[in-house]
Amino acid sequence: MKNTNNQIKYAQQHLANERTYLAWVRTVIAIVGIGFLNTSLHFTIGVERNLTVDIISIALGVFACILGFVIIIMSTFAYFHRKRKIMNEETFLPSKAQVTLVSTLMIIIITFIVLYFLYLET
Repeated sequence: MKNTNNQIKYAQQHLANERTYLAWVRTVIAIVGIGFLNTSLHFTIGVERNLTVDIISIALGVFACILGFVIIIMSTFAYFHRKRKIMNEETFLPSKAQVTLVSTLMIIIITFIVLYFLYLET
């Protein structure tokens, strides 16, 4: 007979791992949505064309898609890595690299947004 406490503990860990993965997916949807929304609104609503603002808007949209792609790949690998750790080694070590990379890329995308608004006013 299997230990019920261990089954509950593993189920909780797997469910927490899945919730974390789904949170990353929601983050990707938001980031890509913001990039798409910015670019599409810029070119549909913008009355006056400014080459610098156009380039920043396109760069923001492309970078948002690249950021979303990187995050979804990293979160998928992290999900399976944690799943394997839970099943085999019963250990958990949080990922500093993933958080650092995503934070750095988010700073870059925020910089694009700030540049967009600064150049939009000129």
